Amino acid sequence: MAILDQKGRLFGKLSIVDIGAIALISLALIGLFLVPSNSGTSIAQIVTAETKPVEVEMMVRGLTVVDPVNLIKAGEKPNIIIRNQPRGQVTVKAVKILIPKIPVPKADGTVNVIPDPRLEETYARDFAITLSANAKVTNDGVVLESEKVKVGTPIEIESPKYIMRGSVMAVRY
Repeated sequence: MAILDQKGRLFGKLSIVDIGAIALISLALIGLFLVPSNSGTSIAQIVTAETKPVEVEMMVRGLTVVDPVNLIKAGEKPNIIIRNQPRGQVTVKAVKILIPKIPVPKADGTVNVIPDPRLEETYARDFAITLSANAKVTNDGVVLESEKVKVGTPIEIESPKYIMRGSVMAVRY
């Protein structure tokens, strides 16, 4: 019995084209699940990532608002938008209104740092907002609703009362 018959089958049973297709599909699956992508993570790493509670510290600079104290409160559940894509809801854990400080030189040559007195006349405020959610933690960082979140990532939070744009200052898990 010949290894290859007249119809192109190995040992009279398997076609060479079928074997080639099976090999190609096998290589594609191995590449998809085991070989890292440009980001350094493969699908297998993301699928097996552990879901943990994560805190994201967000900085909002220069938000123009009349009543900053009553704008956003701890416990609210705004929607989060990462890189212009909606990514679900997060919980506001803490809100801190930051008071800018200015250096004031004294007559003896020293510098005194005081809260900016112009703050009463302007409506621009800076906020440090702590958000909490459950996210997947991989070797490459935190993945929140299929989007990586790292320091410097531009994010937005939105509720019926506001939309705030800022960037990530810290990620804790």
